[in-house]
Amino acid sequence: MTFNRALLAGAAALAALPGVAGAQAYRCAVPDEIATPHPDLPNEREPQRLLPIGGYTLAISWSPQFCRTRMHDPKARMQCGGNRFGFVLHGLWPDGEGKDWPQYCAATDIVPRQVIAANLCSTPSAQLLQHEWAKHGTCMAGETPASFFRRSTGMYARLRYPDMNALSRRPLTAGQFAAALARANPGLSADMMRITANRQGWLDEVWLCLDRKFAFTTCPAHQGGLAADARLRIWRGPR
Repeated sequence: MTFNRALLAGAAALAALPGVAGAQAYRCAVPDEIATPHPDLPNEREPQRLLPIGGYTLAISWSPQFCRTRMHDPKARMQCGGNRFGFVLHGLWPDGEGKDWPQYCAATDIVPRQVIAANLCSTPSAQLLQHEWAKHGTCMAGETPASFFRRSTGMYARLRYPDMNALSRRPLTAGQFAAALARANPGLSADMMRITANRQGWLDEVWLCLDRKFAFTTCPAHQGGLAADARLRIWRGPR
């Protein structure tokens, strides 16, 4: 295994700061052998849509919840096996000017191996990286796989997080969690994000709303997410 030593050192330094943590790879090693993803193509359920871009969503996922039932899933080995993550980057999604969004805008090759390897400690799945580029990145004019992931990973790396362990141990609403995340990130407010959870109320993802210039902005009313007063629980993992 080849360790991303710079990322680990940065994570350790941020972990020492009181109450705020940085990019959530608590422990990450990129395997020497990376499976080649298969093509990700539009279909009847997920058709091609060529629409103007009205803004963007940066989506981050709470990895302990994702891995809760996937510890022994070979497809999730990178994320849920020997590595340990908090929030991971799901993706950067172009939004439309209304409720629909552009997707699968152009045919694409397999994402180069070196690009996948460079981004696995942010998005720990080669197939998800392929999906994100094919479905979303191809709709952003002028982007290549390398530049698309450099943009999304750079935005993800600048995020800071409240004390998730402390939040998981007390009664919590989606609004209170959004406010805590906003306090950790100057320029971000609770109305600039949507919190999602599974049917049992466990934290799933955070969707951060961005304007056309990739600055945080108020989320559109149609985007969904939990009501501010909805109960939210945070799974800490087996430890």
